[in-house]
Amino acid sequence: MSEPQETVRKTLGDALSGRGAHALTAEIFDGAPWEWAGALPDGSPHSMFQLVNHLVYWQDFALEWLDGAKPETPEHDADSWPLGRAPADLDTWERSVERFKTGLAALERRALECDLFKRLGPKTALEILQIVAAHNSYHAGQVAALRRALGTWPPPGGGLTW
Repeated sequence: MSEPQETVRKTLGDALSGRGAHALTAEIFDGAPWEWAGALPDGSPHSMFQLVNHLVYWQDFALEWLDGAKPETPEHDADSWPLGRAPADLDTWERSVERFKTGLAALERRALECDLFKRLGPKTALEILQIVAAHNSYHAGQVAALRRALGTWPPPGGGLTW
């Protein structure tokens, strides 16, 4: 593999993982009490539970696209948000967080293994992965802000907190 291609893969992997930019994306929900996953402090528009499931929705969408399927784009952004604000129980919360982590790991593998310049409809695999990395990063910031307002930041693994 050429040096420029390795650099692109490393940069994309860093963007997906949050390395060097903020707390690790895979850890943003770690240590968050499930009972607070539905909280909306200070007029926040979305709860942590809504955010994790929104992230799962778009990660799954990107993975389908990368795997050659043609997932249908929702008519409205609201269709990519879960209906419930809070998980019913600990198991529901943990399943959502695990789906998020599993999807993120799959995207990170794709960044290392797939032909980044293969065109998948109107976008290349690289473009799809960059979009989901930026989307995850944007919402990771919202999760950090929610958790700060709730007094549960940083996650146990640490995070940039200066």
